[in-house]
Amino acid sequence: MRVSSLKNAGKNLTVAAMALTMVFPVNVFAQQQDAPQAPSAVAASNTQINKGTDFSRPKSHIPNPFAPYTAHEIKAPSFSNTPRLDQLIRDGKLYLSLDDAIALALENNLDLAIARYNLDIADTDILRAKAGAGILGVASGLVSGTPGGGQGGLGSGASGASAGGTTAGAGGAGAGSSGLVLSTAGGGPAIPQFDPSLNGTLEIEHAVFPLSNTITTGVPALSQNTGTANFSYNQGFAPGTLMSVGFDNTRQATNSRGNLVNPTLNSSFRFTLQQHLLQGFGIALNKRNITVAYNDKRIADAGFKNQVISTVSQIQNIYWDLVTAYEDVAVKQRSLALAQKTESDNRKQVEIGTLAPIEIVRATSQVAASNQDLIISQTNLQLQQTLMINALTRNLSDPTLAKLPVIPTDTMALPQNEPQVPIEDLVKQAIAQRPDLEQSRVDLQNRDITRKASKNGLLPAVDIFGFYGASALGGAPNPAAGCLTNCFVPTGYGSTFGSLFDSTAPDKGVGLSINIPIRNRANQAQQVRSELEYRQAQLRIQQQQNQVGIDVRNARFALEQNRARVQAAIEGQRLAEQSLDAEQKKYSLGASTNTLVLQAQSALATAASATLSAQSAYEKSRVQLDLITGQTLQDLGINLDDAAAGVVKALPTVKGVQPATTPGALPTATTQPPTTK
Repeated sequence: MRVSSLKNAGKNLTVAAMALTMVFPVNVFAQQQDAPQAPSAVAASNTQINKGTDFSRPKSHIPNPFAPYTAHEIKAPSFSNTPRLDQLIRDGKLYLSLDDAIALALENNLDLAIARYNLDIADTDILRAKAGAGILGVASGLVSGTPGGGQGGLGSGASGASAGGTTAGAGGAGAGSSGLVLSTAGGGPAIPQFDPSLNGTLEIEHAVFPLSNTITTGVPALSQNTGTANFSYNQGFAPGTLMSVGFDNTRQATNSRGNLVNPTLNSSFRFTLQQHLLQGFGIALNKRNITVAYNDKRIADAGFKNQVISTVSQIQNIYWDLVTAYEDVAVKQRSLALAQKTESDNRKQVEIGTLAPIEIVRATSQVAASNQDLIISQTNLQLQQTLMINALTRNLSDPTLAKLPVIPTDTMALPQNEPQVPIEDLVKQAIAQRPDLEQSRVDLQNRDITRKASKNGLLPAVDIFGFYGASALGGAPNPAAGCLTNCFVPTGYGSTFGSLFDSTAPDKGVGLSINIPIRNRANQAQQVRSELEYRQAQLRIQQQQNQVGIDVRNARFALEQNRARVQAAIEGQRLAEQSLDAEQKKYSLGASTNTLVLQAQSALATAASATLSAQSAYEKSRVQLDLITGQTLQDLGINLDDAAAGVVKALPTVKGVQPATTPGALPTATTQPPTTK
């Protein structure tokens, strides 16, 4: 075809392409209106965690050209505990304040250690998206493998179905039957491969072909020696542009008498540029996976923040369970001592004949019951010590460490005045600060991206392309064909290669490819489902925000109720102490009975246990309110970067507690305000 004909054909194809773009919207993805925000949505906070190696950046060819083809070496996880643990051990006992317990958990807790890997995993998805590859997603739920504190039942492992033992991540609306339900996330037209690729084939071939006639080649058996050196380069670009360059070279020597040139040099190349006009057109569309990967990184950061808050709250609850266990042992010891004293006094009175022998049996029964309660309390204390050690260490293989007595140096306190923050303000704080809500908001952005991409996928595939190439022939005249130097000028590869660029044998053209699915049912289903999932996610966020309002109110009411419960329990214990004292005095004067004294002792033990239970519930309700409102890290002064690095530089500070007067033999908490924090 002549050059002028090619130009005219190219113009005609271009006009046809422009006509089609007038029928269909070209950039549906870019022109689509912004999605409406979820009701009462709050802008997601820019939670960004600084850590070590950034795996979202590739290895560079400079200065080492082979670096991109070498593996990253990820060091094995450390199972050694941080030096902070040894610093807190004195005389074979672990003396532990609540601040120290939180710091140790941030450094050693295995739930946090597992969750840290999600931060780097999110970076690898960013790197994949930059290359144009599909993203794999990040497990962003909670790791709940630490027993105690109301989580992870005793002896249970890490729960959940996701990688790393995590629970379901953001945006999930249920797993479906047999866990087979998949989301439309990532749907839409195929994304070009942004990373360029270079392919090459180098081949040497010797072949002999027996022939049934000699007319064409002049020989009964054709012998060929062929050398091939072919190369191709391919790369995609964000607007929906595909570029390819092919460069082919062969050298063939043969015994054929019919070839004018022997050996023959063939060289050719073709440069092709293709542009999507409808489906797959647009920078935002083709870079959507990069945007989603960065959003997933934000979700992973918020998920780690949520993990830190959850773990720190759990550690506080375990600590208060440990304090309660110590105080409960002290209460049970006092009850046993009273029962033993009563039994001893009864025996003396029976010996002198002032008391019936049956009273010894009653007193002995009370001693046995009190001793049983003490044994239960002591074993519970040992369990709570084990739970605390497990939550603060990475390795319990050392039997000495597993049996290490843990002595809490802080005790519970009831401040005189409770801060009165309006519930509406607490709800606003929770909506703005809760990491799980931030995850859902970012997930909604991802679903909006998928929604737009699926709408673009409804369009026909219309691509315009153009190419330019050339071919060249070289070699030496074949004497066997009777061709002398005047019929073919001998040329080497250099001259042959140069002929590719002198327009002696060009190959060029333009074209338009069209693919119109007649019924388009699969793409329709994809688009409708992506819309439904987006609307469902909007409702889910509103449901979460409504639930937050209920949770905040419930936590606030629980705090007020437990405060009143502590005050009532303390007064009840004071009454039981005075009642026992009065009953003992009346008994010594003969105005009471041994049965009434035993009943008073039992009532005192019950009242003391109720006080401990109320105090523990009060402390946990404070922890729960901070957890619900998302204020845990801020109130405790925890640096999220320290938690991500696993090295605490600044010790957390828990407010509203007071030092124990005698660690290891803790008194019951008082109504006095904290003295040091």
